[in-house]
Amino acid sequence: MRKEQIIKNILENLPYQEPFLFVDQINNISENTVEGTYTFSKEAYFYKGHFKKNPVTPGVILTECCAQIGLICMGLYNFMSTNTLIENDSLAIGLSSSEMEFYKPVLPSEKVRVTSSKIYYRFHKLKCEVKMYNQKEELVCKGTIAGMIKYNTDAK
Repeated sequence: MRKEQIIKNILENLPYQEPFLFVDQINNISENTVEGTYTFSKEAYFYKGHFKKNPVTPGVILTECCAQIGLICMGLYNFMSTNTLIENDSLAIGLSSSEMEFYKPVLPSEKVRVTSSKIYYRFHKLKCEVKMYNQKEELVCKGTIAGMIKYNTDAK
């Protein structure tokens, strides 16, 4: 399968939708690394109450963006390498741990770039080192995120 088709398949099988989808594009992906982008819409629901006169993206949302691009996209890529068919309804995906440090705010309408490097993938658990950069290529946050991906045996 060509890389473009793999990326399309990953994006189509992400277990998220608006307003909780934080992946616009995957720029590059392999067994060990992934890079993708997301632009935070100024109309996003969380800006209405997070510092009402000076909105910034909440850290938990930045962590989720890093997890979706840096963990789930890479996890789906690795999963696809051993399972040719992904049936989204039968996948069990869960975040098991995260440790993040934050350095810069992300403002409404800002585009971010997330990079991720695999630390390990074994027994359906993927652990990655993630970094997020703003449009000026300044480090916004970094950390480690781990999660599980496997077929859900309870799916109908």
